[in-house]
Amino acid sequence: MASPGSQIYSVAVIGGGVVGCAVLRRLALAGLRPVLLERGPDILGGASKGNSAILHTGFDAPPGSLELACMQRGYRAYLAVRERLNLPLLETSALVVAWSAVQAARLPEIVAKAQTNGVGDVRPMPLDELFAREPALARTATGAVLVPGEHVIDPWSAPLAYALQALANGAEIRRDCAVTDGRWVDGLWHLDTSRGPLAAAVVINCAGLQGDLVEAICRDSPFTVAPRKGQFVVFDKPAARLLRSTILAVPDARTKGVLLARTAFGNLLLGPTAEDQLDRERAEVDGAVLAELIARGAGIVPALAGERVTATFAGLRPATQHKDYVIEALPAERWITIGGIRSTGLTAALGIAEHVADLYGDSFGPADERPDPVWVQVPNLCEERPRPYQSADCGEIVCHCEWVTRGEIAAALAGPLPAGDLGGLRRRTRCMLGRCQGFYCAGRVAELTAGRFDPPLARARGDAA
Repeated sequence: MASPGSQIYSVAVIGGGVVGCAVLRRLALAGLRPVLLERGPDILGGASKGNSAILHTGFDAPPGSLELACMQRGYRAYLAVRERLNLPLLETSALVVAWSAVQAARLPEIVAKAQTNGVGDVRPMPLDELFAREPALARTATGAVLVPGEHVIDPWSAPLAYALQALANGAEIRRDCAVTDGRWVDGLWHLDTSRGPLAAAVVINCAGLQGDLVEAICRDSPFTVAPRKGQFVVFDKPAARLLRSTILAVPDARTKGVLLARTAFGNLLLGPTAEDQLDRERAEVDGAVLAELIARGAGIVPALAGERVTATFAGLRPATQHKDYVIEALPAERWITIGGIRSTGLTAALGIAEHVADLYGDSFGPADERPDPVWVQVPNLCEERPRPYQSADCGEIVCHCEWVTRGEIAAALAGPLPAGDLGGLRRRTRCMLGRCQGFYCAGRVAELTAGRFDPPLARARGDAA
């Protein structure tokens, strides 16, 4: 029996990153009663908040890997649901560019791997075609491969849409709800949390950077998280004119390398670095590393040397000792493990959710989608599509750098999943993310959010987006 005062759910999903939100959505669409437990004040507060927002084809993933299967399944699923959820897609394509004879010699194997992975439209691009397509690119490039299907999406609205659709279909989300312990008793998982006890028939571990620690509730973890920091530079909006495509590096055994990509918000993104660290909580930027990163960017696109940097940030990826994802069901323990989801997690999230639904169905009971789910739409944050400030009756504009209206902020503070902290508000509206980084609008945003956040805005200005 459940502990006194606890609630019983079909499934408890631990971790409110993009994967946790996608899994919650999929289980809710199956008619189950899932609950998501997020230790932070808002979703996406961990690894998911900092990524390059690329919708990946899987062209360079390890052939036959679970990562590849989930990425490609997730890619197809995103394209299938994005219009119904009001999610954007910038059809940029990507170019893998070589900068030495050694790198150029590796391009044929990249094309061959893409073919093996079923991405058949990947092809070599002659230098004259490369420079015609990307005239701002440094003439020191030695070769390139075109990947037509690699595109840019909004990294924050997608998981928010997954979470909101889950709520609309019967799920529950508990924030500020850290899982501290758990026991398997009388056919149920009894979880101790910072918001009181609850019970669930099945637990799914989507805890990301805390994944191996959560796994210890059930068993000796099959993986150990070794946080890998990626630092990014965001160039001001005029820099986006310099590129049409996403520029990818020739990858090595450890990292995909530094990329240059337009963003859904109209900027140009440079990064990430790949730096191992022990701290799972904080990802700090380093001035010397950022200066080196900017110099690398100028080596790719020389005109970047004259472009203004709007922001810098760092994110952590939950790297493990395994090159592939770690996803498995433990039928006897009524537990599903999801670990080692690194930079491809945004693309793979919906595919991971489908894979988990398959595992659930094989081990615990039916998980087929209902034929008539409730659909929701998230507000558009993409620069390429109409936004509220462009209408005649938009009302007060609070953030003039990113053209965020008071109505957008009010909407983000209301509804079934209101912003739980400043980072959550930024991710829902783009406020305070522009040129001045909140210098001019922070006072007004503090007024509009008074009594909403703990700590209040005046003490939260240093929070990461």
